Amino acid sequence: MTTTYSGPAKLILADGACISGMASLSTNQRGGIDGWSGTFRPDKITTDLRDAGEGLQLELPYDRAGTVAVTGMRKLLATQVLMSLAGRGPAPF
Repeated sequence: MTTTYSGPAKLILADGACISGMASLSTNQRGGIDGWSGTFRPDKITTDLRDAGEGLQLELPYDRAGTVAVTGMRKLLATQVLMSLAGRGPAPF
């Protein structure tokens, strides 16, 4: 069974900076391995965001959060990027 979340989220960088945006997440349960992944579209792009990698937190509404790593980033428009995320540990949704 796949669980999904789509809506507002905040990406908390290693230095504590908080970037709001929209997340689209789902669990992927294959062969007994529980994992989750998805995408995050930040409201604005910062230099810190471009350098983001490991040790990040993705915070969802209702004080739910999960640890994520950025696995990719691609430009959508001149002012927008779509970040691919891989979750670590239990899914916060």
